[in-house]
Amino acid sequence: VRPGESGGGGSYMVGGAAMAALASLRAGAGLVKLVLPEPVLAAGLAIAASATGVPLSVDEHGDVIGHRAAAVIDELMGVVSCVAVGPGLGVSAGASAVVFRCCVQEAVPVVLDADALNNLSAHAEFHRDLRAPAILTPHVGEFRRLAEAVGVKADPVDESSRGVACGEVARRLGCVVVLKSSATVVSDGLRVWVHDEPNAALATAGTGDVLCGVIAGLVAQHFRGGLGLYECARAGVAAHGLAARAWSERHRAHGGMLAMELLEEVPGVVERMRG
Repeated sequence: VRPGESGGGGSYMVGGAAMAALASLRAGAGLVKLVLPEPVLAAGLAIAASATGVPLSVDEHGDVIGHRAAAVIDELMGVVSCVAVGPGLGVSAGASAVVFRCCVQEAVPVVLDADALNNLSAHAEFHRDLRAPAILTPHVGEFRRLAEAVGVKADPVDESSRGVACGEVARRLGCVVVLKSSATVVSDGLRVWVHDEPNAALATAGTGDVLCGVIAGLVAQHFRGGLGLYECARAGVAAHGLAARAWSERHRAHGGMLAMELLEEVPGVVERMRG
């Protein structure tokens, strides 16, 4: 997408990609392109009707055709400000082709979440192909697989070592890592920041896709305007947490929030943060 816009990707589990797309719009992105396999693109756009659709060709088995997807991605890279890839993507040869095509280019920042991380971890020495300016947003299980792949043994659960673990993986990969947990850690390998405001409402499925989209939307708007990826990631995590807090205060509850309801809180929170 162009400045003020953001893009997303996915596969047959269209909900995650659509939620990320909506989150980018709610965070202020001007235009979102929803990139999905052609058979499910209409379903994704039914959820994220404000996005524009870009189809990926599939073979007779329904898998994304890698070389055709690469051509689509190469074309998009000339017009986008950020790419979010991973929610609902699945793990397959075609999915890996999508992820690695996003990672090997160096011009456009990428937010790698969910199955994008699982596709990376499945390949030995994947870090050699990670050239894009990148933010990785793993939960604890995904983080463990990434850490093992790059030879980091620190525990992402232990509070005393979680920041160290996050920083070490960020250094090894040369990117920003957002280690999602009740207390989310953000590191660029040199700095470590912890958002220690647990909220049980964020245990709902889909809220991680919202975080991915919010971060991508902020990167698309602000990365070229002076904020680094580390600052954009921190802002996204803070906005996500504040949106959940706003919902909890409004409903006087810490459970039962739907990811779609979290989206409704994002614009007001982001606007207050701008001020």
